[in-house]
Amino acid sequence: MLSINNLSFYFGSRPLYEDVSLHIKPKDRIGLIGANGTGKSTLLRLITGEYKPDKGDISRSGECTIGFLNQDLLSYDSQESILHVAMQAFEEAMALQKKIDEVLKEMETDYKDSLVDKLTKLQERFEALDGYSIQSKAEEILEGLGFSTKDLEKPLKTFSGGWRMRVMLAKLLLAKPSLLLLDEPTNHLDLPSIQWIEKYLESYEGAIIVVSHDRYFLDNTVKTVVEVTQQNLHIYAGNYQFYLEEKALRAEIQKGAFENQQSKIRQTERFIDRFKAKASKARQVQSRVKSLERMDLIEDVVEENARVNFRFKFSKNPGRTILSLKNISKSYGDLNILKNTHAIIERGDKIALIGANGKGKSTLLRIIAGTENIEGERTEGHNVLQGFFAQHQLESLNVNNSMLDELKEAGSDKSELELRTVLGCFLFSNDDVFKKIKVLSGGEKSRVALAKTLISEANFLLLDEPTNHLDIVSVNILIQALQQYEGTYIVISHDRHFVSQVANKIWFIEDNEIKEYPGTYEEYCYWQEQRIKNPATAPARPSVTKKSEENPVKNNIEPGKDIQKELKSLQNQLDKIEARITELENKKVKVEEELAKPDVYSNVQKLADTNSKYEQLRQQLEEEQQKWDEYAEKIQELEDKK
Repeated sequence: MLSINNLSFYFGSRPLYEDVSLHIKPKDRIGLIGANGTGKSTLLRLITGEYKPDKGDISRSGECTIGFLNQDLLSYDSQESILHVAMQAFEEAMALQKKIDEVLKEMETDYKDSLVDKLTKLQERFEALDGYSIQSKAEEILEGLGFSTKDLEKPLKTFSGGWRMRVMLAKLLLAKPSLLLLDEPTNHLDLPSIQWIEKYLESYEGAIIVVSHDRYFLDNTVKTVVEVTQQNLHIYAGNYQFYLEEKALRAEIQKGAFENQQSKIRQTERFIDRFKAKASKARQVQSRVKSLERMDLIEDVVEENARVNFRFKFSKNPGRTILSLKNISKSYGDLNILKNTHAIIERGDKIALIGANGKGKSTLLRIIAGTENIEGERTEGHNVLQGFFAQHQLESLNVNNSMLDELKEAGSDKSELELRTVLGCFLFSNDDVFKKIKVLSGGEKSRVALAKTLISEANFLLLDEPTNHLDIVSVNILIQALQQYEGTYIVISHDRHFVSQVANKIWFIEDNEIKEYPGTYEEYCYWQEQRIKNPATAPARPSVTKKSEENPVKNNIEPGKDIQKELKSLQNQLDKIEARITELENKKVKVEEELAKPDVYSNVQKLADTNSKYEQLRQQLEEEQQKWDEYAEKIQELEDKK
């Protein structure tokens, strides 16, 4: 269908590709992967003809039509409704519809045989193109990509860039080109839309080449992985998981072959050095010199999986409760986001906030950050230091700073060596650290902003889509950093692999309430499947916080005592509360294990009893943690007075 033959391409003097070939057959499912800057998007533009190769050629069959989804489409603007824009994919059918409408209008005043014949021919052709169903097809795809029915008649101009990209994706899918090129299609999709497009691509009749850093998406959509590395294309006949296993095997074989060859080279060189002065060995020495010159050298394996080994410290330890939300309501006009909902974030929580766009995830994150006006109570815990990362913060980076200077301004007291170590963890090494922010790509700026957030010594992180614009290696670095981070965080992400690696609790917004699944992403997915199959046996569990109505600190401090005695009394009480919290946490863990057992899921009564026990323990734990916070705060106040 399409052949890339001995292609070379240069950006200035820098080679992106050297003598590469690739053959694309009908119904191929190809994932194009590699680090940012290796030329993945460039290869797609070479295929479309936007760029011309410096050497070699790209040939395609006459029947091969190409559709290309790329980030440039974000700037497309129109006053037409999104339904009309999507239906532009049916160019011939839309033109016929216009002609049919014109003939019908003409027949209102002049009903003659020639017009009847013309109308009949137009309608026959329109029907052959399945024109009567194009609107329903467009509606189905737009709604699958997350648009509501009432959105379909709204002008494209009124939507943000991410939603416009969905319209362009819908238009492309409706056009059904024989070769579909998708450049980072999941960047602007939420989780339900990603899962919908995975399902849609399963039955897509044409070939697909997709550039993506979403490992789950690649596993679910491709059957061949092409890795762009070192100006070459390496082909793996399987999905992403197969690629990982096969690459490890190839690396092991290459490493063995490299070491064997190096050993042989050393032996040969020793022979040459030993006998080069002996005339009787001259012929043998020359033979070995020539064999070295003719030898095709095997390259050593390049380690591409960067390892993060840095302890991200913070100066203050927070209390047991990081944040509690009580009776929180938030709306925008008639649109209710949250209504009388409760939630609590405990020290050590690693929370992933997931769900469809428009449900209020970013709004909730701003509520947690304290930057959003709300109805209800938001109570921050003792000694909580907050760090916030969102894509718009990339704009707040000082473009005239070097990366190193930007980290120095983050308010950290770390030495230059420590800061360079942090930047090294995020793939910036040697003189890279002196590059100005203004010359960095979007992905590089994201890595700098993330490094800046992580060294801020915040003990509570809020991360809004931190994996956007990061390649797979960079996502892996962030995963490792968060796994080593000893504080608490809440993260919004649609990257399922990332969520599965960093979260121990899942939050989602449903029925205007914050709801929580106390487990990993895989466990949450299994629970959701069971919940859909039989809602009665797997009820959603909202996170509810009830603040203790009494103030235990005030009830236990006698005004006549001096500060030292008060401190001793408070510390004793704090120790007792700590012991109760540990006991309750151990019980809670056991109940959580019970909730994960299939025999509990399948028994309605057992599930109800266990769920009730869990909620009771949770409430008791929240009350004890609230007491702990109040005692800890009072102790800090008295310490400050000393």
